[in-house]
Formats: sequence, structure tokens, C-alpha cells
Amino acid sequence: MSISVLIMTLNEERNLPACLASLDWCDDIVVLDSYSTDRTVEIARAAGARVYQRVHDTESGQRTYGLKEIRYKYPWVYTPDADEITPPDLRDEMLAIVRDPTRPETSFRIRYKNMFMGRWIKHSSLYPTWITRLVRPDCVRYEREAHSRCLSDGPEGRLNAHFIHYSFNKGMTAWYDKHNRYSSSEARETIASLREKHVPWRDVLSHVPETRRRALKELAMRLPFRPAARFLYMYVVRGGFLDGREGYHYCRLLAAYEYMIVIKTEELRRRESGLPV
Repeated sequence: MSISVLIMTLNEERNLPACLASLDWCDDIVVLDSYSTDRTVEIARAAGARVYQRVHDTESGQRTYGLKEIRYKYPWVYTPDADEITPPDLRDEMLAIVRDPTRPETSFRIRYKNMFMGRWIKHSSLYPTWITRLVRPDCVRYEREAHSRCLSDGPEGRLNAHFIHYSFNKGMTAWYDKHNRYSSSEARETIASLREKHVPWRDVLSHVPETRRRALKELAMRLPFRPAARFLYMYVVRGGFLDGREGYHYCRLLAAYEYMIVIKTEELRRRESGLPV
């Protein structure tokens, strides 16, 4: 048994060739494209991938469509982004798992090494961050508009190997464009969270990293000076300074993203109150 692959794309001609090259062991690759205007679709088809196109609404909506509405050759689907590389050790570990019929898991999380300016920024990127990448489509569902979260109907596992993430490969303009979209979704979620006036305090001390991270995010939504606090937390508390000059710049970018969320949240508040922006 092998693994099917789902890659969601929008104007990924710069990233897609390397991503597909690291997946040359797979004979069932699907590219779900959001009507790219560059050579993304041409590159995908030339590599033998099946290409589907759908207008992007939300990240969770796109992933749900990709996994639920498209038929795959194999019961397990690996879902890398176009700016991710799959090393041989990760390939071998995934193949060993799907070929073992005694495994009870229905999804697996994988750590990644985030690259910036040619360097793995280990501390500044909150390593280890675990992301669901290997799933049985019939057993999972997704929620949240941006940075979608995968919910599994069965046991969840973790892999030992990493994938490599080149999130800046398309340049700083593309990074800002993406986070401009994400910050709009985050601002809407912030408004909804603040209306509930509830912080899951018990989860802040949870031994489960994902639960603790979500609780800390809820808490952070209520902190004053969020951009400055984000920078100090990432650069000082989490040791971003150990990542050198690249770590400093990366932490500044995270603070800028936080400010985008803060100012958009304030914009939504003022509009709801009928005040000028």
C-alpha cells in the first residue's frame, strides 16, 4: 500500500517543482488549485498530478472539499503545502505506518523545520509545532477560517521525522499578502472570542501542546500591547535571539503580524459601533 497526496495551490510556480520532486515516489498526487494565474497548473500536470480547481473561500472549506469530494487511490492522504519539502526519512516513516494494518490511528501530526534566510529558525518558530499532515479523509474534519485545525474521529499519532518548510520562498511581498488575509480572519475570531469573555485557564497548564497553545492564544487576545508582548515572548522567552540576525528579523515580522490583527480588530469594533475608521 502507498499514500495519496493532496496539495492546495494558488500561484505556486516557484515552490511547486521542488515540492513535487520530493514526492516522486507517489503515484497518486492531486493538486487542488484556486485558479492560479501563473504556471502552477501547467507544472502540476507535467508532473503527472491530477488537477482540480475551486474558488478559495476559507482554508478549512478548501481542505474539506479536497479530502471529501475528491476520490483517492489509497485510504491515507498526505497533505503538504506547496512550499514544503518531504525528506526521505519522512517518506519511509509514513509508508511503514500505512502498510501496518494493526495501527489504530486515523491521523498523524508532523513537526517541521521552518527556514528563513537560509537558516532553520528553531527557537523563533516555536519548535516543535505539530501539524496534522497524514490523514484518513473519512475520519477527519477541519474548522477555523485561517490556520485551519484538524479534528479526528479516532486516535491521533505523531511521527518522528520532519518536513522542511520554506514559507518565505515566494518573497516578502507574498508573505505580507498572505498574512494580510490571515489577519482579517484572526481579527474576526478575536472579536468572537472577546464577546464570550471566557479564558480556558485550566488549558493554559495543559500537558497537551496543542491545547495549551490554543488557551494561550485566547489569553493573548486580551493582553495590552500585544505586538510588543509577542516580540518579547518570541525573542527573549522562547530564545529567538539564539537564531541570530535571522531570528531577530523573524520575530519582528511576527510582531508586525500581531499588530495587523490588533488594528483590524479595532476597525471591526468601530464599524460595529457606527464609528469612523
